[in-house]
Amino acid sequence: MFRQDTDGDATFRAQVRQWLGANLPQALRGRTARPHPAEIIPWYKMLSAKGWIAPHWPREHGGMGASLAEQIIISEELARLSAPHLPVQGLNHLGPIMMRYGTPAQNKRHLPPIISGDVIWAQGYSEPGSGSDLASLTTRAELKGDSFIVNGQKIWQTWGHYADWMFTLVRTDPAAQPKHAGISFLLIDLKSPGIKTRPIVNIADDDEFAQVFLDDVVVPSENLVGPLNGGWKVANDLLANERLFTSSPQWSLEVVSRIVRLAEANGSAKDPVFQDKLAALRIRITAQAAMFWHAFDLIANGRTLGPDASTMKLVGTDNLQAATDLLIEVAGAHGADVERLPAGEDDVDVTQIFLQSRRATIYGGSSEIQRNVLAKRVLGLPG
Repeated sequence: MFRQDTDGDATFRAQVRQWLGANLPQALRGRTARPHPAEIIPWYKMLSAKGWIAPHWPREHGGMGASLAEQIIISEELARLSAPHLPVQGLNHLGPIMMRYGTPAQNKRHLPPIISGDVIWAQGYSEPGSGSDLASLTTRAELKGDSFIVNGQKIWQTWGHYADWMFTLVRTDPAAQPKHAGISFLLIDLKSPGIKTRPIVNIADDDEFAQVFLDDVVVPSENLVGPLNGGWKVANDLLANERLFTSSPQWSLEVVSRIVRLAEANGSAKDPVFQDKLAALRIRITAQAAMFWHAFDLIANGRTLGPDASTMKLVGTDNLQAATDLLIEVAGAHGADVERLPAGEDDVDVTQIFLQSRRATIYGGSSEIQRNVLAKRVLGLPG
């Protein structure tokens, strides 16, 4: 959107477009909610077999080792077809962190099943009394011999009731000051005795989230990532990754595609006022895309984002909500319809994607938290 393809890029784009068009099942296109495992994992495995499941991972860890241009092309072509959202906790959040903090033995065990799609991961950060104030978490892990005994509760795990493993934050030193100094980062097998999961239905009537209860769960000490009581740095680096991927323009591009199809179908596309609004939205998303891929380029060259990730999350989630607002506006009197609306040869979902986008400014640290981060770390304002 903000760059021109070279001849080599154009050839690669044509290959990607042709392959996706021939292989992405029609039933998975245009889905707002992430399809359930029985539907999405076969597609995940097809992408893995093609070598495109992890364009941003280095080859030595099973990824594609793609150039920045190739990553942009794959993302844009997936968005063009409204490809379904994959389970990405392993791909985008845990994987890069394991490459930085994991031991060779941990990486050998956990990275290949992420690439293959044989293991689904969930994130165990938030708790009923500890969301935005993550350092106040109370889930305890007591080291006894060669194992941790974990007790506590986690909430808002994406696909926690479908996942095989969970990476989580636990308090290993209750007396530590400041309070984030006593937190560690653990990998927990969700099939371990003492674990119960309970699905949570969200505002869009999708059981995407879960609550996880841990009662005297035994976790081998070899599942500790990073130093004991040193999980806060690991957690923040992972959150930077999460905020980066949350700011991906792919999601907003998918909404723009729906806006255009619906506007052409109902005649709104001829309205000059709509045209101005769509143009303004596209400018915002183009700027977001340039910022997103610049950040990706920095990471590929060994840089860390720090508070830049907070800026990107704010921009990305605000744009997504602005896009879904315009989608509802174009739908007019049908904006509240639960059923998909006709749009030429296809139909589009309007209501569910609008509802799904409302949470975007909350997960990964709410917009208020991001502004606090920028105020303290960039502007130097008092806490």
